[in-house]
This record gives sequence, structure tokens and C-alpha cells, in this order.
Amino acid sequence: MKPLTYKDAGVDIHKADTLIDGVKSRIQKTFLPEVLNPIGGFGALTELPKGYKNPVLVSSTDGVGTKLKVAILSGKHDTIGIDLVGMSVNDILTLGARPFFFLDYYACNSIEENVYKNVISGICDGCEMAGCALIGGETAEMSSMYQEGEYDLAGFAVGLVEKDRIIDGSRIGENDSIVGLASNGLHSNGFSLVRKVFFDVHRFDIDADVEGLKGKLYEELLKPTRIYVKPVLKTLEAFDVKGMVHVTGSGLPGNIKRIIPQGLCAGIHLSQERVPGIFKLIMKLGNIDLHEMCSTFNMGVGFILIVAKNDEEAVIKTLAGLGETAFPIGAVERSTDGEKVHISF
Repeated sequence: MKPLTYKDAGVDIHKADTLIDGVKSRIQKTFLPEVLNPIGGFGALTELPKGYKNPVLVSSTDGVGTKLKVAILSGKHDTIGIDLVGMSVNDILTLGARPFFFLDYYACNSIEENVYKNVISGICDGCEMAGCALIGGETAEMSSMYQEGEYDLAGFAVGLVEKDRIIDGSRIGENDSIVGLASNGLHSNGFSLVRKVFFDVHRFDIDADVEGLKGKLYEELLKPTRIYVKPVLKTLEAFDVKGMVHVTGSGLPGNIKRIIPQGLCAGIHLSQERVPGIFKLIMKLGNIDLHEMCSTFNMGVGFILIVAKNDEEAVIKTLAGLGETAFPIGAVERSTDGEKVHISF
């Protein structure tokens, strides 16, 4: 029997090291002045940014779920990294935190050069959109865990907020306005149901032209999660924002209720005109009721700010000037039935 090597078991360390070395320069473009050591060490060193009086660390971790299946099926891997960053940085943003650094975990059957480079490039794009540094990560080849061509992703974000500037929803009051920021479509949630509707039930090809959608099916499904960090942080500088919501898994009711104080209710009204066509198409093709849709998808609202009624118009105008599509979607009311969210169309 010939001597076995790690490569015989499906792990090519030399190839992995070579590919990582090839993307180091792209990663280092995301670095902030506080990053003290280059990619490749046992850990990443960062100083706390100057100017904070009482900084609090805010952290979040997430993946992109079975949206990865769509990327793999289509062979398009250049935007899935933006989703990975967006899922975590938008979460910590809800507490008023500025994303500081990000780490990724990339696991696969075996490293494919173009796939790996596109994924990491997308992660770098997302970090630049969020103003944070990609300071490290882990790449793992596990042929016994994943089928050929498969990979998985996880992301980890850490941000900073002044302790007296934490936004947790506790100051939300009756008659406050609820402002929605438009999503970029599905973002990264509900893809098990999406895939069932399009591929299992209706047997669409990934590159099909589907009535009701612009472009190919995969182009719509792979629109990356919108990263709201920079425009929202700018808005926080000018207005007293009492609560924020990142609309992800469990949709509108499941996420909004997390910040509504006891005894109050978010009365949400969504205009049918503002619901993107992809949601209407999924609802029609899957014969899915409205409650299930709202509890699964963002329905065109990716992020939410709760502000005083008097600030509503100015907040919307400010966000528009920063490139966001923002619109009123409701108000905070006294709860009469114990529910924290009511949604109407």
C-alpha cells in the first residue's frame, strides 16, 4: 500500500493556501486603520476606534440558507457574499451599531478556484458597502460532508455603539410612525419555499424567462440583500430613531414584534403597488395565503425605522437623498388584543 496523504483524503492544503494568497490583496482593501495584522495569522488584531466614550460591542452571526443552492445551480457566485455580509451587518445596525469587522467561514467539498474567488470578492464588496473590515475567516475542504460542487457559508460581524446611544425599542410610544425601506427582492430568506415553488412544483429551469419577472429566473432570485448601514447611520446622526427592524426569517410580524413594547401594537399597512412582482408570483404559483407570505418573506420591506410622527416626512426625505426608497407603512397603536403586529393590505 502506498503512503497516504491529506490530499488523498480530499484536502489539498497547497491549493487552498495558494488561493487564499491570491485574494489577500482584495481582502486588505477592506481594512480599516484599526486593523493591526495581515490575513493569515492565528487571530486578527484590531484596536478600538478612537472617539468612543463608552463603547459597547454588538455581534451577530448568520448564513444565507438555501439561496446557496440557487447560486450553485446557476453557476453565479459573485453576489452571494454580499448576502452573507448583509444578513449580519443589518442585524447589528438595528441596535444603532456601526459594523467594525467581519469574518467568514467557507466550507466545501473541494475548492474550485473561480467559485472561491467570486464568493470572497462578493464578501469584500459587502464589507465595503457596510464600511467594515474583512479581518479573517476559515476555509475548509470536507469531501465527506458535501457533494461535489457544494459549499456552505457563515458570517460573523462585530460592531460598536455608544452605550447611551443603543437603540432597543424601549422608547417606542403610541402614535410613533413606522417607516419602511424597500428591499431588493427576496434577500436571503424563504428560499426553501421559493425553490419548492419554482423547481419542485413547477419545474422551471434556473435560466427560464418567467412571466411577471424581468430577466432570467436566477437573476431575480440572486439579487443580493440590500445593505442599509451607511444611509441609516447617516439618518441616526440627524434624527431620534426609537426602534429598527431588519426583516429576515419569519417575515414582517416575526421581526417587528421583537422591538414593540408590551401593550403596544405595530399597525402595518402595505400597498399592493409596493409589493415586488416576485412575491406576487410566488404567492400565485404556490397558492400561498397572505398570512404565510408575510410570515416568510419581507414583502418588499427590508428594513424598518420607528420615529416620532413629526419626524416621519423628514426622515423619508433624508433617506431618499441617501439613495434609499423609504415610505410610511404604519403607526404604533395601543394593543387591544395582546398582539404586537397587525398587517393589512
